[in-house]
Amino acid sequence: MPINIPQHLPAAEHLKEEKIFIMDEERSKSQNIRPLNILIFNLMPEKEKTELQLLRLLGNTPLQVNVTFLNTATHESKNVSKSHLETFYSTFEEIKHERFDGMIITGAPIELFEFHEVDFWEEHKKVLDWAKENVTSTMHICWGAQAALYHYYGIGKYPLPSKCSGIFTHEVYDSTVKLIRGFNDIFTAPHSRNTSVPTDAVRNHPELEVLSASDEAGIFLVISKDERNIMVTGHLEYDAETLRDEYERDVARGLNPEVPKHYFPNDDPTKRPLNTWRSHTHLLFSNWLNYYVYQETPYDWVEQSSNTSLTSSCL
Repeated sequence: MPINIPQHLPAAEHLKEEKIFIMDEERSKSQNIRPLNILIFNLMPEKEKTELQLLRLLGNTPLQVNVTFLNTATHESKNVSKSHLETFYSTFEEIKHERFDGMIITGAPIELFEFHEVDFWEEHKKVLDWAKENVTSTMHICWGAQAALYHYYGIGKYPLPSKCSGIFTHEVYDSTVKLIRGFNDIFTAPHSRNTSVPTDAVRNHPELEVLSASDEAGIFLVISKDERNIMVTGHLEYDAETLRDEYERDVARGLNPEVPKHYFPNDDPTKRPLNTWRSHTHLLFSNWLNYYVYQETPYDWVEQSSNTSLTSSCL
């Protein structure tokens, strides 16, 4: 089934080239179907790249999806044009009276700031609080995952001695959990961050369950016991070249970065990296959309408004 995206979104042409089934807003209105409404809170600086990465994944399931992009009102994005944001993005004030079946909150390269030092932190907290009543399930990625662990569960973060960057092997702890149904017992995934969360604090929290972790990179997949929040500390959505682009960017800035681990063939930055995590990326997003959004969201949010439980499937 298609993803419904705004007309003239630049990512559309790339998706068409990749044979991803997309549908613009005008055509979707003629479909007699209740699509899933997904909000993407895109905090990444290169927003168009992230749009393409996430839309590619949302468009590879049997479910029809409407996508709304959310941007911060309290932070000025410097790596995307103002016209792009004005055309394709909404602010929280514009969508706060709506309800969404699912939400994705991306990472942001701001881990070394304390949460209260982030210029849009108060706005971010409002979104997280609003999501408790207005979103069926939220996937938080990288810094977004750390922010959710801190705001919802009181678990802070700490700086790493050096950046965690590379492709790491992770172990699955319970393959019967729906989110990781179909995963291999071990799988690879990218990480790119300067901070981490304390393993024991997450494992011992009564409202959380650790689903997967890496000996090198630490905790990777965490789910809340009520299944409303999914925290992904890495970047399964990354393309094969994304870590290379980040590495070359940091080299150009004179930051003398370490070569991402287990990424380039023979650790040689001149060789083309291969994507070894793509299948598990698609499986994670497919499982999330099916089991935690589609199967759980109410068909009619208006009818559901008098009931605080969001566990009845009506689709």
